[in-house]
Amino acid sequence: MNEKKHWDRIAPSYNDEIFDVYASDKKKKLQRFIRKHGSKNKTAIDFGCGNGKSFPYLAPNFKHIVGLDISKGLLKQAKQRGYANVDLKQADLTKQNLALAPVDFAFCCNVIMFPELKKNYTMLANINKALHTGGTAIMVLPSLDSALFSSWRLIEMYRKEGVEVSEIPAHEFHYFKGNKRDLIQGIVHIEGVPTKHYSYSELQVICKEAGFKITAIEKLEYHWSTEFASVPEWLKEPYPWDWLVECVKD
Repeated sequence: MNEKKHWDRIAPSYNDEIFDVYASDKKKKLQRFIRKHGSKNKTAIDFGCGNGKSFPYLAPNFKHIVGLDISKGLLKQAKQRGYANVDLKQADLTKQNLALAPVDFAFCCNVIMFPELKKNYTMLANINKALHTGGTAIMVLPSLDSALFSSWRLIEMYRKEGVEVSEIPAHEFHYFKGNKRDLIQGIVHIEGVPTKHYSYSELQVICKEAGFKITAIEKLEYHWSTEFASVPEWLKEPYPWDWLVECVKD
């Protein structure tokens, strides 16, 4: 897929098509983590800033932010937000040896999720290279554990209605389209798009290989309405989630 053309096409309807982590984060945990690392003396990079949804949270907490995205259309929208301490730059974040001035803090929200796994590893390496030694990165990543858990809860919903597992319509699990190898590697389809999801243990391995020391892996929990059109009253916590990974460049 041509990523630049894809995101330029989506740009006009970005807010409608792309999941809003900030609005959906039940406990507003992501905002707290950003504030935790903020300082008027620190610089930051937003990897894959899109149309600048993170800027209301990053801009008040950092001296200067660079927003990077592959789409000119999205960067145009981001510029219209009008933050004086934010500079924007078009860049393909999956290219090796991306040339960036080192910063104190890196942020990346649901961008490192290509089905081509090498691109994800390159992005992790680029984030690491963009940080000063001892700098912190906050990354939000789709959870494979959550996708499997949500599917199990769907089975429970049917079971409570007297429907056996073997009788559940196959289309209910349409997001598992690939073969066994795809599933093992965490490829789950979102709105028809193959999307990399991560297990807890996998994150520990790949972040270390990218040169990071993990300081926290947290759940960003969302309401069940993000998964199901109709949510029964009995369906409560644990809620579906993305991973929030906090790590430091060694």
